[in-house]
Amino acid sequence: MTTLIEVKHLSKSYQKKQVIHDISFSINEGEILCLLGPNGAAKSTTINILCGLLNYDQGEIFYRNEKIERNLLYYKKYLGIVPQELALYEDLTAEKNIQFFASLYGLKGEKLKAGIDFALRSVGLLEHRKEKVETFSGGMKRRLNIACAIAHEPELLIMDEPTVGIDPQSRNHILATIRKMRKKGMTILYTTHYMEEVEEISTRIIIMDHGKIIAEGTKEWLKDRKNEKEIVIQLADNSALSLKEIYQIEGIMNVQLEENELKITVIKGVENLDSIIAKLIQQNKKIQNIVIEADNLETVFLDLTGRSLRDVR
Repeated sequence: MTTLIEVKHLSKSYQKKQVIHDISFSINEGEILCLLGPNGAAKSTTINILCGLLNYDQGEIFYRNEKIERNLLYYKKYLGIVPQELALYEDLTAEKNIQFFASLYGLKGEKLKAGIDFALRSVGLLEHRKEKVETFSGGMKRRLNIACAIAHEPELLIMDEPTVGIDPQSRNHILATIRKMRKKGMTILYTTHYMEEVEEISTRIIIMDHGKIIAEGTKEWLKDRKNEKEIVIQLADNSALSLKEIYQIEGIMNVQLEENELKITVIKGVENLDSIIAKLIQQNKKIQNIVIEADNLETVFLDLTGRSLRDVR
């Protein structure tokens, strides 16, 4: 896989407080790389540096094996940026908004017309091209925000939480658009707090916390890295239940009883459900329901970054 962007030993401080700590990673051509992290993880700072909006203290950033500082304007020419905050002119039409942003990348004449048509068609706004943005719904504005970033067909599309606060239909359309952009050859760096989006579109994931990269890999690899799973058994009653006997079963790591719900943590790969059921039957316990909790990215994310609230100012 060809490396499009390579970041080496990047560090950044604000007012003597270090916010990015010596991180290194790459963005490969044609992938959808999801950059995740809780509030205060330094995702936005990292993205702003990659967009050329922020300087950094130490490290190197390469675009196609060339340092971006050597020709920053050339690098930015191949970038498309979808900011979290809408960057639109409300009193202009959808077409005029795209025309303005596309012209900043040097599109003129037939190329500009083709770029506008391509962008509007991609986000499903072709029939609304002559309408003013002030009449648009929130979802339509989000889609137009994307259109303004792709009219020049960038090599790298950076999307910072592009689906915040929109309806499910618009979210589905945006995710479908992202997959289409990848098929057209775009490379996408995507940030979000919605793990279901990451499940749907990511080809690779980087998780940051406190300015450091704490995990990296495909969603399948990240979910498989957990060496445990949880079995939840609903009982008719918990009277005279011996947890000690459950602990004697091979592969049991932890057993918790909350009212009539038995939560059992077991080592992944050890098939012991039949033994657990047998022990409960021996104790004359009636089983009402059994759920084996599937691994998901949200659980992995919370395990890595913690479950306490983050109030970052």
